[in-house]
Amino acid sequence: LQERLAKLSGGVAVIKVGAATEIEMKEKKDRVDDALHATRAAVEEGVVPGGGVALIRALQAIKDLKGDNQDQDVGIALALRAFEAPLRQITANAGDESSVVVDKVKQGSGNFGYNAANGEYGDMLEMGIIDPAKVTRSAIQHAASVAGLLITTEAMVADIKEDKDAGAAMGGMGGMGGMPGMM
Repeated sequence: LQERLAKLSGGVAVIKVGAATEIEMKEKKDRVDDALHATRAAVEEGVVPGGGVALIRALQAIKDLKGDNQDQDVGIALALRAFEAPLRQITANAGDESSVVVDKVKQGSGNFGYNAANGEYGDMLEMGIIDPAKVTRSAIQHAASVAGLLITTEAMVADIKEDKDAGAAMGGMGGMGGMPGMM
C-alpha cells in the first residue's frame, strides 16, 4: 500500500483518451477526470466501504442520539433516514427491493454490504467497492449545512408535484374519405 501511495503521490502520468466520436471522447475524458479527482481524494483522506455502507455504519453509531425537544427528535429521525438514501437509491437503480437490502446491511457489521452489480452481499473492501473518505465526509457536512440553513430560514418555497395525465389520445381522421375509386 505504501508503495502504491508513493507512486500515486509523487509521479507524473500522461493519459491518452481516444474514441470513435467527439461525444464518446468527451464522455471518456470526463470519466478519467472523475477517476483522477476520486484518486486524489482517496490519497488525501483514505477510503471507506462504498455503496452507502459507510453511512449505514455512521447511522448505527448515532442511532440512539436524542434531542432536547420533540422538534429536534424529528430532525434527528429525518437525518438518520437520509443516511440510508444512497444505499436505497443504489439498490433501486439495480432493480432490487431497497428495504430488504438496507435491513440486511444494517444487520451486518464492519465492511459488510451489498454489491448491486451482481446482487451479492459481502466485504465491500474485498469486492473493491470503496469511496474516498473525503467525499463521504464532505457529503455529510454539506447536507448538514443545507439542513441548518433551511431550519434557520423562516420561510421555504417548494414545488408540489402534480400528477399529470397523459391527456386524451388523438382522435382518428374520420370523415376525410379515401382516394377516389378506393371505396
